[in-house]
Amino acid sequence: MGYIGETIDSIKSIQIRQLLTQAISLGMIVTSALIIWKALMCVTGSESPVVVVLSGSMEPGFKRGDILFLHMSKDPIRAGEIVVFNVDGRDIPIVHRVIKVHERENTGEVDVLTKGDNNYGDDRLLYAEGQQWLHRHHIMGRAVGFLPYVGWVTIIMTEKPIIKYILIGALGLLVITSKD
Repeated sequence: MGYIGETIDSIKSIQIRQLLTQAISLGMIVTSALIIWKALMCVTGSESPVVVVLSGSMEPGFKRGDILFLHMSKDPIRAGEIVVFNVDGRDIPIVHRVIKVHERENTGEVDVLTKGDNNYGDDRLLYAEGQQWLHRHHIMGRAVGFLPYVGWVTIIMTEKPIIKYILIGALGLLVITSKD
């Protein structure tokens, strides 16, 4: 019958207890990952403690596919720091360097202007219409470390979803057909 027939026979032979055990194990893995993510959010003070660089705008410092580790403290943001920020109306965060800092005299709050190291001009064209500066609530965190190239897995799965579905299907088939 071949490989497909053997696979179907092995799926039929799985006992309910094995299936429940595998489902509980999978649930525990997913729950553990979520707990670790939430713990990282608390420790780093950032809503997203890890981000992937999606463009070449920060080259040569950070290349597309690098993973950045973020931290957000109450310290004032300074020119030269690399920050990750959200812009109103956009879903994807942006990784750029702070080039100017403007402190408001009446409140003491700091507004920042950013620019990609590989870009010609500042980011005012990326900000929301009429916005000239980023405010503290736009900034998700400061880059404190990075892993080169590891984020390519995320980029490939986002740009070519068929690979993601093939991988999930293969892993699912492996779980279903595995014999303990």
